[in-house]
Amino acid sequence: MSIVIRSLSDQVFDVLRERILAGQVPTSSPIRQDALAAELGISKIPLREALARLEQEGLLESQTNRGFFVRPMSTRELEEVYALRLKLEPDAVVAGARAATPAQQEGARKALDDFKREADLRRISGGAHNRAFHVALIEPSGNRVTNDFLVRLHILADRYVCKHLEPLGRNERADKEHDELLGAWLDQDEPRLRQLVYDHIFNTLADLREQLAAEGVSG
Repeated sequence: MSIVIRSLSDQVFDVLRERILAGQVPTSSPIRQDALAAELGISKIPLREALARLEQEGLLESQTNRGFFVRPMSTRELEEVYALRLKLEPDAVVAGARAATPAQQEGARKALDDFKREADLRRISGGAHNRAFHVALIEPSGNRVTNDFLVRLHILADRYVCKHLEPLGRNERADKEHDELLGAWLDQDEPRLRQLVYDHIFNTLADLREQLAAEGVSG
């Protein structure tokens, strides 16, 4: 048995990430680091480390002499991230299916179970668990450059995934599509798998276009 000790910075990162994905941190004003450190009962050192990591993930941006701001969602970012996923991910998932070991197959099953549990509980962390499932499908390929790039795209997509799961019934549809994906991946049914991946990403993009337009999000 291994014991994982998480640093204070890691814990602060998780707290802030959850708040940002839940829409609890406004995009129009800088994060008040003194007040936040006092609220969390920590020094500013682990807080700054967490803020820097959140900037690397694309959730925050820093402005000179103004501090950190939450990056607003935008249709431009949505279109770019999902266009790249549509180009790269279907083939990457197929490559992962070809190379997966029994242990990696079991890992993909567990990742999907974790996502279903979080999504059913309506937790914001469902976005991160969705990412973990998709990464489990591509990781066995061993194509480091492609996989690292796709992981980055999924990190940028996390809050859009959370947005996509907001309407009632989306969890059930996500479960159905993910079950089909996993089944075709385990069976190494390459033509079907490639199409399922493409359709899954494209349908999510189409839904998000409508959601963001309805909320007046542009840019």
